[in-house]
Amino acid sequence: MCGRYTLKTDAETLERIFGHPVPAGYQPRYNIAPTQQVLTIQADGDEVRPAMLRWGLIPFWADDPAIGNRMINARAESVAEKPAFRNAFRKRRCVVLADGFYEWQKRPDGKRPMWIRTRDEKPFAFAGLWERWDRGAEPIESCTILTAAANPFMRDIHHRMPVVLEADAVSQWLEPGAEEGRLHELITAAASVDLQAHEVSTLVNSPANDLPECLDPVEEEAPTLTFPGFE
Repeated sequence: MCGRYTLKTDAETLERIFGHPVPAGYQPRYNIAPTQQVLTIQADGDEVRPAMLRWGLIPFWADDPAIGNRMINARAESVAEKPAFRNAFRKRRCVVLADGFYEWQKRPDGKRPMWIRTRDEKPFAFAGLWERWDRGAEPIESCTILTAAANPFMRDIHHRMPVVLEADAVSQWLEPGAEEGRLHELITAAASVDLQAHEVSTLVNSPANDLPECLDPVEEEAPTLTFPGFE
């Protein structure tokens, strides 16, 4: 799954790479968590625009918006059939801008957080879907991030990974009326992204910690050396 990510890239660079203005008030983020407002580019009919969306998709038919808390991710393998996602997959796609994501690697001594990003360290986009929920006092626009089976690099960390689109694939993902077969091709091609990772501290475990220090590498402890007569 993908439950935490980063977007620390400056607004000017994001605008240059993705070709859309960044909303006023944009601030770099180091520990983005579900239910928060996140920076996206959404396709709404023939219009493609930047938008701040709530992370955790609320289906248009839901009675309670809290269902979105459980829908931060959508499995790419079944997204075209699942009732919560199939209409959005056909008509309301988006990309979620990012420059890294976190995953917790299982080890004998517990789970260790890892920060993963592309080898060239450029910002990228997660393939996503969005919905508009109109059953409350005010409409809520929300989104989810697609995930797929881990590529060879990620398998040592986790069995799933977010669908990472490079900048030149974004317009194809957002194209109105794109054929389902082409969309699945983009998802499959995303698995070849070249990644790197390092362990970070458990500071990232709390969403309250949205700090540059979340990205600091954890140094391996040096082995304790003993010598005869000095134990």
